[in-house]
Amino acid sequence: MRSIRIWARLLGLRDTVVEDVRVNDAGEEAEVVVSVRPNWRTRDRCGICGRRSGRFDRGGGRRRWRAMDLGTSFCWIEADAPRVSCARHGVVVARVPWARHDSRFTRAFEDQCAWLAVNCSKKAVAELMRCSWRTVGTILERVCGEARLKVDLLSGLTSIGIDEISHQRGQRYLTVVVDHHSGRLVWAAPGRDRQTVLGFFDQLGEERCKEIESVSCDMAGWISSAVAERVPWAERCVDPFHVIQLATDALDEVRRELWRDARREKNLTLAKDLKGARFCVWKNPEHLTDRQVAKLSEIQKLNGPLYRAYLLKEQLRQIYQAATPAEAEQLLDGWLSWARRCRLPAFCKLARTIKAQRQGILAAVRLGLSNARVEQINTQIRLITRRAFGFHSAHALIALAMLTLSGLCPSLPARVN
Repeated sequence: MRSIRIWARLLGLRDTVVEDVRVNDAGEEAEVVVSVRPNWRTRDRCGICGRRSGRFDRGGGRRRWRAMDLGTSFCWIEADAPRVSCARHGVVVARVPWARHDSRFTRAFEDQCAWLAVNCSKKAVAELMRCSWRTVGTILERVCGEARLKVDLLSGLTSIGIDEISHQRGQRYLTVVVDHHSGRLVWAAPGRDRQTVLGFFDQLGEERCKEIESVSCDMAGWISSAVAERVPWAERCVDPFHVIQLATDALDEVRRELWRDARREKNLTLAKDLKGARFCVWKNPEHLTDRQVAKLSEIQKLNGPLYRAYLLKEQLRQIYQAATPAEAEQLLDGWLSWARRCRLPAFCKLARTIKAQRQGILAAVRLGLSNARVEQINTQIRLITRRAFGFHSAHALIALAMLTLSGLCPSLPARVN
C-alpha cells in the first residue's frame, strides 16, 4: 500500500487526495502537517448546500484544519480554500470533505469532542482535546445543527409537554418541549415568554400543529395563551404536581397565620406546637411517622382551622386517585364547593384558581398526563449544566442537551453504533 493511502486511512480522510506529509520539530511539541486536496467529485462545491458552483477566486490561500492528535503530536490538515459563487448562497468558501463549513477542525475531531462532551465534563474535554472551553461550545453547536438537519424531531408529535428551566443566575431561562410518547427533548430555545412558545409552533408549522392532541404544562399564562391561540383543539392538561403544590402552599399560609396570631396573643405554647406541626401537615398520610400521627390527632382536637386546611389539601389529592374521570369530576366540584365556604382566605383564593383551571385538571386526570417527563428532562439539563461547570452561551447548552437527550449524539470516529 502506498504511503499516501496509509495516511488517508490513518486520518480517516475520504474523497481526499494526500499530496505531502511533513513533520515540524521547531517548537516544544512536534506537529504533523498533511497537505491534501479534494478529489474531482467533491471540489468546487458550495460550502453550505454542496451544490456544484463556479470558482470565484482563491480565497484566503492555504488554510489549516486541526485533526485528531497522532499520539502526543498535533496534526493539521492543510489545503487551499478557494471561494465559489453559489446561485443560492452567493460567494462562500468551497466545501471540503474533511470538515464542516466555517470550522477550523476536522469532522472526526468535532465528532469526538461532541461524544466526550455528552459523556463527561466540558472542562475535561477541553483539556483532553487541547482546545479552549469556548471552542467546545461552538463545536457542539455545529455538530448539533448538522444532526438536526438530518433528523426531523418535530415529526409525528401528538402529545407534548412544555416547561421552563433556569440555566444561569439573573433569571435566565430556557423553554423546553418534550414528546410524551418517546420521552425525548424535541425543541428548546432561550426565553420564558409567550413569544418563545409561539416560536415553537411557528417552527412546527400549521399542518403539523393540527396533529397535536394534548399539551401538558403548568398554570403559567404565557404557555396557556400561546397553546390556546395556535392549537385550540388540543386538550391542555394542568400538571398535578403544581396543583397540589398550590394547596400545600395555601396550607402553610394558614399555619403561618395561626402562628403569627398565637405570637401576638403571647400564647407561646400554641406557637411552638404550630411551628412543630409543619411536617406532619405537609406529608402525605401514608408517610407519617407514629409521632407525626399523634401530632396530627392533637391538631384535630385543638386547632380546627389548621386541621380543616389539612383536610382540604388531602381531598384535593384524592381527585388524582379517583377510579374514573366522572368520580374525579364529582370530587373536584365537591372540593370547590367546600373551599369557597371554608372561611380560610388562602383556600378561598385557591378555589378561584382551581375553578379557572378546572378543564385542564380534569383533562390531566382523563388522559393520565403530567409534566413528569418534562421534569425528568429538566433534571438532566441541570446535571449537564453542573457537569460542564456552566455555559457561556445558552445555545451551547441547548446543543449539548439536544445531543444528549434527543438521540443526536454522533458515534466515535470510525465506529458504528
